[in-house]
Amino acid sequence: MTLTEQLYWGGAGLIAFWLVAFGLALAATRNGAVTPGAATQEFGTDPEPPGVVSLLGNNWRGVEHAAAATLLDLAARGLVELRQPGDDPARSTVHLTEAGRAAPGLTPYEQRVLDRVAARAANGGAPIGAIAFRDDERAASWNAALRREIVAEARLRGLSRYRFAPLLVSALLVCAFVPGALFTVAAIMGHHGVRGALFVGVAPGAALAFLLGKALGERATPKGLERAGHWAGLRAWLTAHEDFAQLPPASVTVWDRYLAYGTALGVTSLTGRLLGFDAGDRRRVWSSYGGTWRPVRIRYPRLRPGFGGSTGRLLQFAAAAGVVVAGALCAFAILRQPDWAVAVDAHDGGSLRRPGLVLSAGWVGSALLGLVVAGKFSRWTLFVAFLAMMPGNFASGSHGWFSDAMAHEGPLFGELAALVAFGALAAYLLVLACLERREPGTITGEVLRVESRKGKEVARFLALDEGNTDLTTAWALPAASQDIATGAQVRLRVSRGTRTIRSVELVRAAMPEGDRVKSPKQDAP
Repeated sequence: MTLTEQLYWGGAGLIAFWLVAFGLALAATRNGAVTPGAATQEFGTDPEPPGVVSLLGNNWRGVEHAAAATLLDLAARGLVELRQPGDDPARSTVHLTEAGRAAPGLTPYEQRVLDRVAARAANGGAPIGAIAFRDDERAASWNAALRREIVAEARLRGLSRYRFAPLLVSALLVCAFVPGALFTVAAIMGHHGVRGALFVGVAPGAALAFLLGKALGERATPKGLERAGHWAGLRAWLTAHEDFAQLPPASVTVWDRYLAYGTALGVTSLTGRLLGFDAGDRRRVWSSYGGTWRPVRIRYPRLRPGFGGSTGRLLQFAAAAGVVVAGALCAFAILRQPDWAVAVDAHDGGSLRRPGLVLSAGWVGSALLGLVVAGKFSRWTLFVAFLAMMPGNFASGSHGWFSDAMAHEGPLFGELAALVAFGALAAYLLVLACLERREPGTITGEVLRVESRKGKEVARFLALDEGNTDLTTAWALPAASQDIATGAQVRLRVSRGTRTIRSVELVRAAMPEGDRVKSPKQDAP
């Protein structure tokens, strides 16, 4: 065995050894079993807050509904107020009380939730649906910070700890890249290129480091397991109440902190669903633009022809649909002759002049020409075209639909329908191109959401609340345009035909979502 082979085999052996050590570490640090206590309604002396209970109730893997549970706990303590004006719990509102405006001694995650409420309910209250974020990234970062603060509180109380000791993590991380170093040396000795040597050196270590990163997290302490058993007993007591799962958020005035702990433990399904601190519903957003809170429904015109297109692109699409596709289909239908195809014997499958194959080739070829002119041709197009021709390829014999269609004189009904459809599409796109020559209109409003679409060069959706309707249709924000924060008030110059935004003027910057507006510091006298 050569030295190069020894290095490769040595690296493979080290990977196997690392995986075995990693598996042993996982087995040694797994959570112990939680022994549920007897059903009880007692919180115990010095009970953990609902946010921490959410971590314990989820087996130290997450903090689902922790923000909602914390909000309900703040309401039970009189820092916020939840009101339900009618029979619909979704119409409940949240209000900041005087005690909540200057609440001392809150934990960081409680202060985070209170700040979010203060930011949304600063002007006398807000619907509970308005607590949700309008931006996906902001919602993810906010909830990630909330989880870190809850974990820190759980560690401070002696209920949670790192799954792996920092020294063990460092050792596993360093050892993960040792096999790659051996592979790199072997690749260089084998006269491989530098790029190849770096790839075989980095790839194994990156994969092992990824496995290590996925396993990092929290695990229980003995005290944590004991307290998790106690809260499991409270869950059993709450579950025994049949109506508890459907209690609305405003019932916190009756159930006090029990509703908060029930939400943290996953018992109150309705309250946990209504009090969402995630990215919210992308098709229904609460807005206070115009003075009063109201839900605004958003329509996204995904299948609208010409949406977000410039004059040049509209003319290009019109030419592809009306001239190329419709023209090619018309020429194929008029010039087609029955002798283009031959009857194929049942025992002879080698002819390329089958009726079905000829028809499929003409229709698919016309579509491919249109896609090329429209600039939408990709490597997947040929694969789809191949699949489209499969029925005609398998059809054989002198009888059947394809044979009758080839013998038909003139365009088929389906071809006539396609000609009318593509002709109408071309005319519609030409009208849009003419409308694009008009002076753009001006609208002003608040940005509700900005949604990305597949493709780097594809226009994004921008939903704007103009303050005079409860239903809005998203506009097309060109991909090259600068990012616009949700909540900002903007003045847009738009082309209504294609619903394209031509220019953006910032009227008022967006307030940071989730941050309380702090008063300016006063200079010391």
